[in-house]
Amino acid sequence: MNSNKLAWIGLGAWGAMVAAAMVACGGGGGSPPDAQGTMRFAITDAPACGYDHVWVTVEKIRVNASSNASDTDAGWTDLTLSPAKRIDLLTLTNGVLEELGSTPLAAGHYSQVRLVLAANAAGSATPANAVQPTGGAVLPLTTPSGQQSGVKLLANADVAAGQMADLVLDFDACHSVVQAGNSGQYLLKPVVSVVPRTVSAIQGSLATSLAPASTVVSAQQNGTTIRATAPDASGNFSLPFLPAGSYTIVITSDGHATGVIANVPAGATTTVIPGTAITLPASAMADVTGAVTASTGPVTDATVRATQSLSGGPVIEVARQSVDATAATYRLRVPTAAPVKATYSGTALTFAADTAVAGKYTAEATAAGRAALTKPADVSTSTSVQVNFAY
Repeated sequence: MNSNKLAWIGLGAWGAMVAAAMVACGGGGGSPPDAQGTMRFAITDAPACGYDHVWVTVEKIRVNASSNASDTDAGWTDLTLSPAKRIDLLTLTNGVLEELGSTPLAAGHYSQVRLVLAANAAGSATPANAVQPTGGAVLPLTTPSGQQSGVKLLANADVAAGQMADLVLDFDACHSVVQAGNSGQYLLKPVVSVVPRTVSAIQGSLATSLAPASTVVSAQQNGTTIRATAPDASGNFSLPFLPAGSYTIVITSDGHATGVIANVPAGATTTVIPGTAITLPASAMADVTGAVTASTGPVTDATVRATQSLSGGPVIEVARQSVDATAATYRLRVPTAAPVKATYSGTALTFAADTAVAGKYTAEATAAGRAALTKPADVSTSTSVQVNFAY
């Protein structure tokens, strides 16, 4: 999803990059010095789809021990950025971090973080939160009215006395910016996760023919994307802040077959193929389109994704999109050619085409408070298939 994320628990190689340490109020006030620690925040981004820039302006970060605390409850510690920081999320990929500051906190366990963004000033030529579609003009991002209290994020962080809890806010710009029908407006529905800042990463290099604008490299487990990024102009990529474990690396790029590398370890820094750029076969592309509705109308908070079950495993996610904010429609681009799969060895990779699953996908719709819905989406004999979901 990659750029800066909130990190805590242990200082990593990103070490001393601190921009703006702010004074906190609330939560930890009055605790003796030996019962206090520090929490530090940074922000990063997953790749964005079809945008040249996505700006957000961070005013404040709030922390509470209770995952259920409302914005008016006691126990909040506030890290206020003064002045507020306007950040282009699309500059924060491949492990680049934008430091947000640090604050003292009472030692203990913290379960909730709130990210408070500035509101757009009426008539401002430089909106606090804005998007520039590729080749288009800069447009303000409409933010939910409830955002004044902050975007609620669940966290799992321990602050030890005399130590720093180091966190990264992983802001997924691609799925946070949602088009609103034919109005020409874009809505900001922040998709953000809180992760520890660690030195663990999976990195590698892609052929420059895989254009960064349409290429996504993701680290997945059980068909769920844990981290994602876009390669830089030289084709290099890095997926940082990964918990120790085994991952499936999935490479998608418009006009190419999906690339899959199974059993890639993380825990330190792993290079997928040292000194070798990965290439992918060419492929025609197909569209999976449709809408998500209920008896009450469009389900505008839904997300739709396309997964593919490879022969002998694993299941991978190939495409994902938040539905249109007005009509709840979606469009997923998927390759018709067979995915190519290899198993990590630490040296050369040998890719083989999984022809049995070429063009065969499962479309899945999810929405808050609703059960997931799945339907087959077979594009093996067509360049377009419609899949509608109804609750």
